[in-house]
Amino acid sequence: MSRPFTISVLDWSAAKPYARPVRERVFIDEQRVPRQLEWDEWDESCEHAVACDAEGAAIGTARLLPDGRLGRMAVLRAWRGRGVGAGLLAALLLRARERGIVRITLHAQTHAAGFYRRFGFSERGGEFLEAGIPHVEMALELSADRA
Repeated sequence: MSRPFTISVLDWSAAKPYARPVRERVFIDEQRVPRQLEWDEWDESCEHAVACDAEGAAIGTARLLPDGRLGRMAVLRAWRGRGVGAGLLAALLLRARERGIVRITLHAQTHAAGFYRRFGFSERGGEFLEAGIPHVEMALELSADRA
């Protein structure tokens, strides 16, 4: 049986019509992140993983910054717990390996830290607030033989 969604890694011009509405629903509407904090200068220089359902509607997104940071992981509520986040993360980890990035870092919302731990990420430092939401910094060392 095929997955009920697909994942593509795109530049911002191609990803924007898919990623922007997902991030608005998850971060701005659900989590009440101020709009001016959600949109930054980094989107243009990032690679964006976009998940779409069988009809082509966007259901999730995440981005990989040029320096190896992951961010803006968002999955629509109806699709959470169905492998979308794992697929987005796997796609961007593969892309990072292809680019020769050796360390991935991210700021995980504390409730999501367990998700990232399952992929080998470990916490660095204590809890902090970002956009009024508790986060923890996490890191993963990549090796060329681990795909």
